[in-house]
Amino acid sequence: MTHTRIRRIALTAAAAAVLPLALSACSDDGGDSAASDASGNASASASASDDSMADSGSGDSAMSEPFGPGCSAVPEDGAGSFDGMAKDPVATAASNNPALSTLVAAVKKAGLVDTLNNAENITVFAPTDDAFAKIPKADLDKVLSDKAQLTKILTYHVVGQKLTPGDLDSGSFDTLEKTKLMTSGADEEYTVNDSAKVVCGDVRTANANVYLIDTVLMPAS
Repeated sequence: MTHTRIRRIALTAAAAAVLPLALSACSDDGGDSAASDASGNASASASASDDSMADSGSGDSAMSEPFGPGCSAVPEDGAGSFDGMAKDPVATAASNNPALSTLVAAVKKAGLVDTLNNAENITVFAPTDDAFAKIPKADLDKVLSDKAQLTKILTYHVVGQKLTPGDLDSGSFDTLEKTKLMTSGADEEYTVNDSAKVVCGDVRTANANVYLIDTVLMPAS
């Protein structure tokens, strides 16, 4: 066998030995790269999903719920329910709540329906029927027949800004009647002017936050 042929055989054998190693290396690199890309994409997707869930959770936690023993008297569904009231302006919403029928009648007598429905970002401390029942009938009838006095009393229950429960801890607020009312309390137990207790708080309507109270507030003469 010639020297040239021996050299060719040696080169062929070397190439045959190296080729599988090169192919194996290329295959491993591509697989690792693909696996890495897939892992990275999955990680990014999971991260995005986690962020979305976190955002959703924070939104839910930010939403408040009405509180207080008087909330049990509110219908569970329909226009007078919490969800139903949230869709209507405050005077209309109150008219659908059976616990506020006397207040609604007084608002109509005073001609304040449009005023309240068209107001923006207000808070209403709404006396329940039981609150009005504390007033002797003769005195209540007298007030209901005096539009100027009735208007003065009703507008004293309205604050020109939306108040959250946290705002009620200790506050002094200007009313539409042009005088102030005071709030105090904590942990979902609040009073207004040290006399009226909030029995169902943080009720939302389309334009107002509403706090149902157990006593009618009387402005200073």
